[in-house]
Amino acid sequence: MKDRVSLSLALVFVACGAAVAQPPQKLTLQQAEAIAAKNHPQVSAALLAALAANQVTTEVRSAFFPNLYGSVSGAGAINDSRIAAGLLNNPSVYNRFAAGFAVDQLVTDFGRTRNLTASASLRAQAQQETVEATHAQVLVQVDRAYFAALRAQSVLRVAQQTVAARQLIVDQVTALAQSQLKSQLDVSFAAVNLAEAKLLLLSAQNEIKSTSADLSAALGYRDQQTFDLAEEPLPGSAPSDLDQLVAGALRDRPELISARYSHEGAIRFADAEKDLLRPTISAVGVAGGIPAHAAQLSDRYSAVGVNVNIPVFNGHLFTARRAEADLRAQQAEQEIRNLENNIARDVKVAWLNANTAFQRLSLTAELLQQASLALELAQTRYELGLGSIVELSQAQLNKTSAEIAAAGAKYEYQIERSVLNYQIGALH
Repeated sequence: MKDRVSLSLALVFVACGAAVAQPPQKLTLQQAEAIAAKNHPQVSAALLAALAANQVTTEVRSAFFPNLYGSVSGAGAINDSRIAAGLLNNPSVYNRFAAGFAVDQLVTDFGRTRNLTASASLRAQAQQETVEATHAQVLVQVDRAYFAALRAQSVLRVAQQTVAARQLIVDQVTALAQSQLKSQLDVSFAAVNLAEAKLLLLSAQNEIKSTSADLSAALGYRDQQTFDLAEEPLPGSAPSDLDQLVAGALRDRPELISARYSHEGAIRFADAEKDLLRPTISAVGVAGGIPAHAAQLSDRYSAVGVNVNIPVFNGHLFTARRAEADLRAQQAEQEIRNLENNIARDVKVAWLNANTAFQRLSLTAELLQQASLALELAQTRYELGLGSIVELSQAQLNKTSAEIAAAGAKYEYQIERSVLNYQIGALH
């Protein structure tokens, strides 16, 4: 019995270990962007909103088509009775059972329905551009998280190498101190440096988990995933013509295109509100049969008519609606101006950040080269007894900082280039 229990527990532990040891998902940037475009709820919500906006256009356009409906009515009444209370007239009520159809067709409302349809169509186009804007926003989030995760992995490698190098120094200094060739103070300094490296390693390990959670969320996953990320080629320097970039952004940014469609839709809606003061002409027709009826009624009925509704006075309702629509259109125009100003500013800032990040590539590489050389010299001086442990510690710290800066500079530039592509409307 004990052997069976031990075997069962062993199988459980093996199964759990297999579940934990699942290999990470291999992922390129293009694959990550494709997953986010398909899986992210923001993109799905924007697409559903665009589909709903298209239905609004159909709803408004339906006023151009006839309304056909059927009716079945039955009534029983006292002979020669009239409805006498509650109304100004006294219509007769006859015993009957009838069925028929009625059709109602708008003849003209002098452009109101046409303007309403155009307004709804423009707003639907604006919503479609919002889908593109949301898609671009999700992609830039993915790019940020992707390169941040690569940067965290690079920093982790630096931290691991730093711990290994400083552990070696601690072992060497400890051995020398035991041989009375170095003081215990040197051992303490080396141990402090090792402890700092371990703290750096702990922070780097936490950053790996944090960036992995960010990337999982950017891809639309609720649970944290593990990924094996592929390196992306480093892009060249940013385009030099800033004015051309700004002009392209003002032309291609989907948020701005959406705002312009919304403005045009607001103008057409204002035109429709002006048309409220005009008459509405519609035609009505009814036809049916009366299989059971009083003697005063025939076996069937039919009639046609024309209705003309002319607005006379309604407490300035239509005037206020027209004024409101005009003001809303003016508000949309000012919002476009504000959005243009913000986009121009964001493009300039993103361009400056990208250029600065590109310049940091060579500067951090040079810094790392000099810090490595300084560490070699400091270590040689320390081994020869010409330098102090403080000098060696400072050189180690400088090299670690330079390695982290160099490791992050590449991915910072890739992030800034992705942000620049987003700001100019080139991230699809």
